[in-house]
Amino acid sequence: MFHSQDPKTILKEQDWPVSVEYQMLADAGDGNPRPTGNMCSPGTQVYFEGQSDPRHCINSTSETFSYEEWVKAELIVYGDSLVIHLVNGDTVLRYTKPHQKLSGSVVNRFQNDLFEEDRPLKSGYIALQAEGQGVEFKEIKIKKL
Repeated sequence: MFHSQDPKTILKEQDWPVSVEYQMLADAGDGNPRPTGNMCSPGTQVYFEGQSDPRHCINSTSETFSYEEWVKAELIVYGDSLVIHLVNGDTVLRYTKPHQKLSGSVVNRFQNDLFEEDRPLKSGYIALQAEGQGVEFKEIKIKKL
């Protein structure tokens, strides 16, 4: 997760941090494609292909990887303008204008006075998580652009 809210402001009963997520998934073993490098938007929204996109998750064009396979995930974030997801060096998703969008989002029981609807996301915290399956991080690099 990036452009994430301050961890000190996440309430105990809040279900997700307000953030933009670079979602990493692996093959579920059911024969269905499961790309990695997707974008999910708890409490936020982005512009995709030039239009505001209300979907909570937008799939990338990545292939499906097995759980045991190492994948190089890269994220390039130019503040509130352009965001690029790369998987093994290939661009798999591009979107623009990440902004807060609490109305109708999947985030519940948050501290309302901390957020402003449609506020552009220019900075925030970085959070690493494992939601539905385990994940291992071998090397993490952050470079200020």
